[in-house]
Amino acid sequence: MSATARAISEVSHVDVLIVGAGISGIGSAYHLQEQCPGKTYAILEMKDTFGGTWETHKYPGVRSDSDLYTFGYRFKPWIDAPIATSDKILRYMGEVIEENGIGPHIHYGHKITRADWDSKTNLWTLAATRKSDGASVTFTANFLWMCQGYYDHERPNMPEWPGMAEYKGTIVHAMQWDPAIEVSGKRVLVIGSGATSATVVPALARAGAQVTQLQRRPIWYIPNPNENELADALRESGIEEETIHRVVRAKINHEFEGLMQRCKSEPEAVKAELLAAAEELLGEAYAKTAPHITPDYNPWQERAAFIPEGDLYQAIRDGQASIVTDEVDRFTPTGVLTKSGQTIEADIVIAATGFKLLVLGGIPFAVDGRPVDWAETINYRGMLFTDVPNLAWVMGYFRASWTLRVDLMGDFVCRLLNHMDALGAKRVDVKLRPEDADMAILPWIEEDNFNPGYLMRDLHKMPRRGDKPEWRHNQHYWKEREELPLIDLDSSEFFYDGVNARKKVAEPA
Repeated sequence: MSATARAISEVSHVDVLIVGAGISGIGSAYHLQEQCPGKTYAILEMKDTFGGTWETHKYPGVRSDSDLYTFGYRFKPWIDAPIATSDKILRYMGEVIEENGIGPHIHYGHKITRADWDSKTNLWTLAATRKSDGASVTFTANFLWMCQGYYDHERPNMPEWPGMAEYKGTIVHAMQWDPAIEVSGKRVLVIGSGATSATVVPALARAGAQVTQLQRRPIWYIPNPNENELADALRESGIEEETIHRVVRAKINHEFEGLMQRCKSEPEAVKAELLAAAEELLGEAYAKTAPHITPDYNPWQERAAFIPEGDLYQAIRDGQASIVTDEVDRFTPTGVLTKSGQTIEADIVIAATGFKLLVLGGIPFAVDGRPVDWAETINYRGMLFTDVPNLAWVMGYFRASWTLRVDLMGDFVCRLLNHMDALGAKRVDVKLRPEDADMAILPWIEEDNFNPGYLMRDLHKMPRRGDKPEWRHNQHYWKEREELPLIDLDSSEFFYDGVNARKKVAEPA
């Protein structure tokens, strides 16, 4: 048995157990160390290394779809191009782990098989299978911090199209891409739209492929130079990186908030600006391409795709790529027949069709022996859940950078843990208040607010929301930046060891 395996087997109990060593888990571990230095903790990670999403995806050109000044942590300056490839993001995360001594706390190759809460001991018990030797191992913890993301890293959303078995070429889902596949000189069909397609198509074109993107409906693209003029100017002035990171991060967030407001107040003007930028980059190809890049919804009603340097438009302008708006009718031996009757010949077909939603990692949870159905719980500000004690789930922002919420939640969870210590409490629950008795209980998010396919397919599996601010994830960084630090941890929705601290009211039966 390796030294690492021996160390793992000796760990039986920690104060806080973090699940997942991706961008959320590593950031949460940093905040826990800094703000709750007396707490013991461990990180359980299913993969053999850190990185989460950035380790799972290996498709051509894989990169961030948010700028790294805001996708990066607030405590670690980013000093490269705003839109970054996965290898640079992994290097950045590795530096955070090394610089802060997080590595010894991470236990790789551990697949959690169940999680049980016992109210008699006020402990979570997690059963896991260790990949290195197949052993079953058990961890206990006072508090569970779920940072494993929200989709299935092992099973993508792969449609079953008619005729796939007849196709003589290569079919692969983007999430299962093999970097050994040769694309130069090949005809490649990318099925899907969104950030993955926006990344894959120009990367394939640069690699010498002739690419066609087949999408069911257009999305909005935002072309921008992959640089930050303010950051570069401050750097030339000799300003330290910590200050540059803080200032640029604040400026980007401020400008993004302004864009969000404009998308609501003057959507037609924003549409016109995005299409004008597209026309400038596409040149003569604009007239043919315009119908395929002009959605029937307002910008940012769904997440838009950033295209650094307008690389997707450049590939189309240069004749290396094209977009077709249609649907697959069936596969043929040499390609795809669309529902409108168009034949698209392809040597390789890449399904950029998204992923499958996986709530809390798909782990079977139970509280005092009763299985937890997350769809029966109500979420508290998208962080905690009714009827599930001592557990927080990191769910980031869909429009803004995910990591902005990792930092905010790090502050909140650490403040909650410290408050519990101050009260001498072993358990925290959130419960609906008397004034919430007649509150409408609704799906996790409104369909007209955010409606990507992966979420709509499985929205019924998600926790529910109320129609009051406390009982929903509002997806608004600027509001939460002000509101979360001001949450009164003794307000009437919080119960510690079954009692509300301020009113000394016992937990409802």
